[in-house]
Amino acid sequence: MGTLSVVDVVDSQGLWEGLLQGPLGSMTALEQALFRLRFDLYLPDVLRPLKQLYGARADFGAQLEKLLGIVARAYAGRSEELRLLDLRRTSEPDWFQQPNMLGYVCYVDRFAETLAGVIAKIPYLKELGVTYLHLMPLLKPRPGPNDGGYAVMDYREVNPAFGAMSDLRALATALRREGMSLCVDLVCNHTAKEHEWACKAVAGDPVYQNYYYLFPDRIMPDQYEMTLPEVFPDFAPGNFTYCTDCQRWVWTTFNEYQWDLNYTNPAVLAEMLDIILYLANQGVEILRLDAVAFMWKRLKTDCQNQPEAHAILQAFRALTRIAAPGLLFKAEAIVSPDQLLPYLGSGAATNRECEIAYHNAFMVLLWSSLAERRVTLMTHALQNMPDTPANSAWLTYLRCHDDIGWAIRDEDAAAIGLSGFLHRAFLSDFYSGRFPETFARGGTFQYNPKTGDRRISGTLASLAGLEAAAEQQGWQEIDLAVRRILLLHAMILAFNGIPIIYMGDELGLLNDKSYLNDPNLADDNRWMHRPRMDWNKAEQRHDWQTVTARIFQGLQAMIEARKQTISLHAAGRCYPVWTHNEQVFGMIRASARGRLLVLANFTERTQKVPRHRLHDMGFKGGLLNRLDGKNLDSWSEVQLDPYQALWLEPIPV
Repeated sequence: MGTLSVVDVVDSQGLWEGLLQGPLGSMTALEQALFRLRFDLYLPDVLRPLKQLYGARADFGAQLEKLLGIVARAYAGRSEELRLLDLRRTSEPDWFQQPNMLGYVCYVDRFAETLAGVIAKIPYLKELGVTYLHLMPLLKPRPGPNDGGYAVMDYREVNPAFGAMSDLRALATALRREGMSLCVDLVCNHTAKEHEWACKAVAGDPVYQNYYYLFPDRIMPDQYEMTLPEVFPDFAPGNFTYCTDCQRWVWTTFNEYQWDLNYTNPAVLAEMLDIILYLANQGVEILRLDAVAFMWKRLKTDCQNQPEAHAILQAFRALTRIAAPGLLFKAEAIVSPDQLLPYLGSGAATNRECEIAYHNAFMVLLWSSLAERRVTLMTHALQNMPDTPANSAWLTYLRCHDDIGWAIRDEDAAAIGLSGFLHRAFLSDFYSGRFPETFARGGTFQYNPKTGDRRISGTLASLAGLEAAAEQQGWQEIDLAVRRILLLHAMILAFNGIPIIYMGDELGLLNDKSYLNDPNLADDNRWMHRPRMDWNKAEQRHDWQTVTARIFQGLQAMIEARKQTISLHAAGRCYPVWTHNEQVFGMIRASARGRLLVLANFTERTQKVPRHRLHDMGFKGGLLNRLDGKNLDSWSEVQLDPYQALWLEPIPV
């Protein structure tokens, strides 16, 4: 007798008939049939993680009915235009893996003041080649300090300074009609202490007290603290805060005003699912799920990356696929490489968790190679990363709104003869400007004396040397800084996934110290690399005599080259290779769409790669550099100018 599956022990027909008693009952037969098709297809994926999370509860059936009811209501409320988008996305499931994908990330107010202002800037984004716009936290935050918007007071309202939810819908529609997808942040791990749920918990409502982790004394918090790290040791030490209003200790991983949600309570998952589908029905196509690594707590662990955190994401994905299959999930999990891949799905959950995840390791290794003028660590570390699931994509980036933490594994450093601790210290010194003759101008963020950890703040241009070069007013130094900026962009454009540009990096914006004048921001130097968009400088992007134009037009040309290079589809393999030159990084992109060899010189001196090494890798005969359209000689060694990148493709015989 065979083993029963989770589907066999659930009355799927009974669930379906129950749904017909709700909003589905008034829909057309075709609309019901489409929903039933997805219901049958995704129900096993719904049940597997939910059984893991809540299967032992006596009320599991009732909880399942509640979740499916939320899904059905969201489906019934989805607009015709969004239903057509769902059909298009399911007909082209690799749409986000295409080489034409290019992301851009910004704060609404710092880019264009309001959501209506962002609509007016769509032509600028189209000129650059953007197809994916990520707007930093825009849901209604708490007043005063709010961790850059990550302390959300109301998930169903937009920050009033930006506009209203109707403005967000209008922006999503305008972007979609110009071939761009809208991505917004959803903070999954915590709410602001001013959120309605938290206020009811403080007032003594036991239902909402169970939405959070509240403790009457320090007994349990002290036990948890024994194995918990500190996220913000400088200004928010510890992981628990005493709330005098409710006389409880509250779990606050990040700041005292951010209360961690309790996902052992299925009502919390149901609330968040309802919010996810609400945002999807406003036209949001991609949700950046914030702080997902922290969503499940377990004693005697660091309470990160727990199996149940993955089950929560898998449940979200399966349930949303029934109502809004056009919605994608991006995991904000800045974790070590061995813990990162599961966020794209593994084992039974392969291609059933998030479609996109940040490749934090690649970003860190790029900066490490630039400082060291040596690519050995990057080559070794990336060679030891497993392949990604076929229907997923990395998000490749050079920096984001956050600081840069030197996530370099001791094992990888030791394998090439480095001390991981000392190398991380070197990078902190180099990019904070302490290291002799460094070109970087950054700032130390969150020094932890217990671990020696020192993270770095700074804009791309300032970290790459443009600020220091401007101080020296030397054209050679400026030239090298621009070359570094373009080299780094050439790398994220060629790597496996969706490259994303942080606002202003396309113009070479420098560190902005004006944040020191705002008491709500002054204690957080990450605001130095969150400058306001300089639209006067943007006007220089067409003046070839300016540094701004050299960066913008150089980047624009690489973006266009990427869109014309079909071998850069994210489903292809991406693996580093040794070039027989420790200063030149090599990487091959390979699939049925073709093969591409990427070479990158990480030094300020001309470097060479022997031609026989290219022959060994299967790149014989004539080669075309996709970045400039020029052919390379078939037999001579390959020469790379300072900080030059080449994208080499075999010329068909």
